[in-house]
Amino acid sequence: MSDNPYSPETSAGTPEVRQRRVRVSLVWLVPIAAALVGFSMIVQNWLSAGPQITVSFETAEGLEANKTQVKYKNVVIGQVTDIGLSEDHTRVIATIELDQNAEPFTREDTKFWVVRPRIGASGVSGVDTLLSGAFIGADAGRAEETRRKFVGLEAPPPVTFGAKGKQFTLNTDDLGSLGIGSPVYFRRLQVGQVISLGLADDGKGVQVQIFVNAPYDKFVTDDTRFWNASGIDVSVAADGLTVNAESVSAILAGGIAFRAPNYSPDAKLAEQDHEFTLFPDIRKAMAPSDGPPRYVQMRFDQPLRGLNSDAPVEFLGVPIGRVVSVKLDYDEQTQRFPVVVGALIYPNRLGAAHDKLSQALGGDSEEHAARLMQMFVERGLRAQARTGNLLTGQLYISLDFDPRAPEVAFDQHARPMTIPTIAGSFDKLQEQLQAIVDKLGKLPIDSLADNLNGSLDELRQTLKQVNGDVLPQLQRTLERSEQTLENANQALADGSPQRQQLGDTLGEVQRAVRSVRVLSDYLSRHPESLIRGRDGADAPASFKGQATSRELNSEPQP
Repeated sequence: MSDNPYSPETSAGTPEVRQRRVRVSLVWLVPIAAALVGFSMIVQNWLSAGPQITVSFETAEGLEANKTQVKYKNVVIGQVTDIGLSEDHTRVIATIELDQNAEPFTREDTKFWVVRPRIGASGVSGVDTLLSGAFIGADAGRAEETRRKFVGLEAPPPVTFGAKGKQFTLNTDDLGSLGIGSPVYFRRLQVGQVISLGLADDGKGVQVQIFVNAPYDKFVTDDTRFWNASGIDVSVAADGLTVNAESVSAILAGGIAFRAPNYSPDAKLAEQDHEFTLFPDIRKAMAPSDGPPRYVQMRFDQPLRGLNSDAPVEFLGVPIGRVVSVKLDYDEQTQRFPVVVGALIYPNRLGAAHDKLSQALGGDSEEHAARLMQMFVERGLRAQARTGNLLTGQLYISLDFDPRAPEVAFDQHARPMTIPTIAGSFDKLQEQLQAIVDKLGKLPIDSLADNLNGSLDELRQTLKQVNGDVLPQLQRTLERSEQTLENANQALADGSPQRQQLGDTLGEVQRAVRSVRVLSDYLSRHPESLIRGRDGADAPASFKGQATSRELNSEPQP
């Protein structure tokens, strides 16, 4: 047999079948095993990978791709894989890869925020991020719909998912110093916080959303009163100075307090999202309900500087309303600018008086109120602007009966009702002072001054003459009188002849007076002696004795 495979013998005979052997080197087993392991890891990662979402923030402060983690209750549920800008370059878009078991965090109402160190009304938070760095916090939602794009919060939500309690809405005219996170107090114990703020639908007020933690939410009834407990409440009354404050945090950051009044025994437990009124202070909150108000107007012909909105309106000293507007008007007949004051009157504040008047008139409708007002106006009811504070000059409106007020026509069918007015007491005082000033201005001041100057010149000349002539003469007269008194004292000294003569003279006068008294006694007993005379025997003993003494004294001296 020839070794040539293409020999004629071979081609003509039976074909020969040969098998080709493939030899694989062991070196190729290593990359094949690595490829299989990598493919299995890719499959495993693809099977275990969670959803991918994007969250937009205003800034990327503290965020880093492939480093910043997403946490829920301090448990890692994802990681930031990419950070970029939005198309309009106004926000930052963070791409987040969530874990497979983090599917609930794709619900529509899920919330994301960046946890950083913060100081707010509720205290200091995020202190642990000073060492570990910022991370994204998450709060799972309750909605059934899911989404992949979210808008992150710039501050942590006050209430997280699963917190027990109730949420309520408070309506107020002014927000004051309240903010998100401001505490809510019940009997000075913090039981909740403010979670959101916003304008009302009509733009005329503010709606405050609060959350009251369980079990304190059971103390919120449908008649519970809420008031703004921010700052310090200082009031001065007849019993002295009163200062009220909830806590230091409420003074600095604001707060809300609530309590149910003692006169509401039939109150029911408030439901979720129940709406309440937020009062400015505890006094107005705990006061009985004012009922529906009535709008009235008052026209004043005097300036009302110091009368502002919310100024009180009093009826016989009882606050029954408040001023809501102060506007100018123009009267074409008088060509003056009267001031039109609008006010809200709360008839229920009259208490038992309002109930009795309603029963007497047969109702509390607009027509009955107008008829009642007409009756009051006929009896002298007038509105008057009075000074409420002499230091600040603030005014208030007083409704009182003035029997001397002139009669005015009252239209009970006019709407709104217009209450007649009179000038205020302070304005009357100003008019009187002005009249006095006018009278003083009409006095002839110049002529009075000239006459006064002439009188002063004459008085000056008179005083000059007195000082030059009268006073020296008077001085000499006084000196002579003093000399005369001195001579009299010397003459009346003890042992002097003048003093002895004076003593004898006084003795003679005394004896003469005694004789006259004896004579008058005798004549009263013997009045007939004035006609007949008297006998020697009838002479008074005193006369006899005196005669004897005179005879003795008249005896010749040896």
